[in-house]
Amino acid sequence: MELTNLQAQRLTKLQRLRDGGVDPFPARSRRTHTIAVVLDSFEQLSEAATRLTLAGRIVGARRIMGKLAFAHITDGTERIQLWMSLADAGEALFARFRDDIDTFDIIEVDGLLRRTKKGEPSLFVQDLRVLAKTLNPPPEKWEGLQDVEERLRQRYLDLTVNEDRRQIFRMRAQAITAMRHFLDQRGFVEVETPVLQPIYGGAAARPFTTHHHQLDQTLYMRIASELYLKRLIVGGFDAVYEIGKNFRNEGVDRSHNTEFTVMECYQAYADYHDMMQLVEQMFRAISQAVIGETRVLYQGQPIDFGVDWPRMPLVQAIEERTGIDILALPDLTSLMQAIGAAGLQVEPKPTWGKQVDELFSTYVQPMLVQPTFIIDYPVELSPLAKRKPDVPALTERFEGFIAGLELANAFTELNDPLDQEQRFLEQGRAYDSGDDEAHQMDTDFLNALMYGMPPTGGLGVGIDRLVMILTDQSTIREVILFPHLRTRDT
Repeated sequence: MELTNLQAQRLTKLQRLRDGGVDPFPARSRRTHTIAVVLDSFEQLSEAATRLTLAGRIVGARRIMGKLAFAHITDGTERIQLWMSLADAGEALFARFRDDIDTFDIIEVDGLLRRTKKGEPSLFVQDLRVLAKTLNPPPEKWEGLQDVEERLRQRYLDLTVNEDRRQIFRMRAQAITAMRHFLDQRGFVEVETPVLQPIYGGAAARPFTTHHHQLDQTLYMRIASELYLKRLIVGGFDAVYEIGKNFRNEGVDRSHNTEFTVMECYQAYADYHDMMQLVEQMFRAISQAVIGETRVLYQGQPIDFGVDWPRMPLVQAIEERTGIDILALPDLTSLMQAIGAAGLQVEPKPTWGKQVDELFSTYVQPMLVQPTFIIDYPVELSPLAKRKPDVPALTERFEGFIAGLELANAFTELNDPLDQEQRFLEQGRAYDSGDDEAHQMDTDFLNALMYGMPPTGGLGVGIDRLVMILTDQSTIREVILFPHLRTRDT
């Protein structure tokens, strides 16, 4: 590996440490306190005059001022100043810090807590040990790694130099914990379902395909956990949920990543109205746990989780924004003619359902800023949802939107195996017509429904997008630790 000048200089220092009998990568640390604990109890610990051992990474510039040296270390909880004098540390230790230690090195320091003349809490160092000698120097601007592409490709470096990025992922963890707590408190049982599936289903998406060599079997990475979770409702569980990864072989943009985290839950003897209440209550609880209140600011726009979400029928929403009544245009040809006559610019799609979805995504979804439920979707868009008894062309389905992002998708679940079979067959015809995201036939799921599934409400929540809202991030890549990126040469 070819080294830069700075790497070569650090490698020389590393070798000098080894030549002096110092292991620059010891197996363990003797740390007694985190920096956050020290700062929280600084007065008591300093008055006790007890020697403490701290450990962390050197951040910012080291300052050597004659017989004194200063630096700051951080351990991921907080940062503290180090104060070292030649008289207290001794000539050998002081020279090692001056000559062989660099910014970004991870060190262990031993000493007493005191305040400097300016009142800054500091550790007055009496001993020092190298825990990890770094060969890569920090970015030139210590204020942070600024290049977005480099930040995402080198997330380890991004997290090291950008505290605000670490905070995003702390908040993400808090949101997931709050979601679990909310569901657990309401009697839901957390379960796990297969990630590798012989038949993909539960959503409209292209899958990733793999091969089981021993069984000579084609398998798919799951696009949703829905059909397996509903099998558990058939099996006698009244309320289940799963938080996990889904994988969809689709485009990448500000709100889509090829692998993403979803919570799906299913509750027997409930419907989509119950799921709407669940979403409202859950989002309030999560916002309160993470932010401390139910109002958040997203991209300059206040978002209020503390109020009930408006409910707007999909057909009405499209007609208000475009002037097109989709139910009066029952086939793709008539729908496309109406779109053209209205002068609307939408990407053509191979089926009526896909074209309706494109119409909605282009002209309605971007306008949905405050939390809103869009309800009652056409059957063609909802192959797993139960029909509305009074309008059989529509289903009891809703999607929840905030700031133009879809965050929730829910149904009164279809539990009629004969109707479900016909829906699967219609999806097969859509696939043959060019819709490569159409749902597959799943005969085992039909067999499960034939044993009887009670009336059930189901819900999926996109955790990544929820975290985008809570942390005020404009792209999904900023809330996923290791998002999928193009290779450098493309």
